[in-house]
Order: sequence, then structure tokens, then C-alpha cells
Amino acid sequence: VQLQASGGGLVQAGGSLRLSCAASSSGRIISNNAMGWFRQAPGKEREFVAAISWSGGSTSYSTSVKGRFTTFRDRAKNTVYLQMNSLKPEDTAVYYCAAARSSYYSDAAGYYNYWGQGTLVTVSS
Repeated sequence: VQLQASGGGLVQAGGSLRLSCAASSSGRIISNNAMGWFRQAPGKEREFVAAISWSGGSTSYSTSVKGRFTTFRDRAKNTVYLQMNSLKPEDTAVYYCAAARSSYYSDAAGYYNYWGQGTLVTVSS
């Protein structure tokens, strides 16, 4: 099973982007499990960004993105999204989606079993 994150690009500060995460094979890996978003900036460790429970009824965000980012899922498309608004230069990073073999999420990267290849988001000042 491979996850595919897409939607990254170059955007000016204050702009918006929407990232998508889909599965290359069975979409059930997304529809049946909790999903997380992480990012890694150059020279920094991978950090938690957001997560959503299996049902979509519960979400969690890091302090740095809360109020600006929203994660949600579309079950019909077996896709999870990360809507990023009011982007800042410090949001520049490679963003990864991840799936856990669980209905609930964690902010720990080690909790997740499947990872996408990452998509680069660059926010210019």
C-alpha cells in the first residue's frame, strides 16, 4: 500500500493551498483508519501538523497551525485533505500524509504504519 500526497507548490505568504492524500491501491487504508499529516523543513525534524479520526468526527492540530489549517476526509473519494490558509514562510516544508492501523490518531510519527512520499510546500514572503 502506498499513499500519494499531492497539491504542494509555491505560494505567497497569506495564500492558501489544499493538499490531498490518496492510496495507490486499496482506498480502505484511508477510509478505515485514522490519518495524520506531518511536515519536515530543511534541517529540522519531522513534526506533527494535523490528524483526523477514522470517522472524521475528531481532529487535532499542532499549535502552530491551529486556526489556519483544516483536515477533512471525503469517503466517496477515499481521500483526505489538508486545507492550508493564511500560509506563512515558516510553513515551508515537505508535507507527508500517514495512515495508522487504528481508528484513532496520535501526534507521534511512530504511531503511523503507512506513509506517502511527501509534497513540497514553499511559502514566499
